[in-house]
Amino acid sequence: MDFNSVWKAMEDCRRLGLTKSIGVSNFSSKKLADILAFAKIPPAVNQVELNPLWQQIKLREFCKENGIVLTAYAPLGAQGTIWGSNRVLECQVLKEIAREKGKTVAQICLRWAYEQGKVVKSFNKDRMQSNLEIFDWSLSEKEVKKINEIHKVDFVVEKIISPYMGLSRLPRNFGMEKFD
Repeated sequence: MDFNSVWKAMEDCRRLGLTKSIGVSNFSSKKLADILAFAKIPPAVNQVELNPLWQQIKLREFCKENGIVLTAYAPLGAQGTIWGSNRVLECQVLKEIAREKGKTVAQICLRWAYEQGKVVKSFNKDRMQSNLEIFDWSLSEKEVKKINEIHKVDFVVEKIISPYMGLSRLPRNFGMEKFD
């Protein structure tokens, strides 16, 4: 894909007032750096999968340094998708924190993302109501430390890791080291 031409066309849309802002989805730090090298208007947002088991630390730091808002999708692990699983909701560390606080694992995940300064989206009315119940409490430093120490990629790769990458494109030593 010719990102340069596509991005310039998106900048034209912004300049013409056809959109208030422009952004990207699932861009790595490298792809963002490539765009920033020529962009007249930088991306306002990068929407990526982000949750306590897929924390994307390097990408979060890159976006913060470059003024790009990181929006989290699948804060509960993308259960029900071809690449997702219930590993986030079944994580013992998160279950323990939820039990101690009298909250759901989902609320712990959303509060963690919120405290990381990340925006989480939902279009489901019931979930939006539940999401509002994360603002009258916070995670302790100890709890945040526990969550941040969860092994980032602690799963067995089956057929597909994401809708964008098949096994043939994974590094040879995938799963043998911790990824951010």
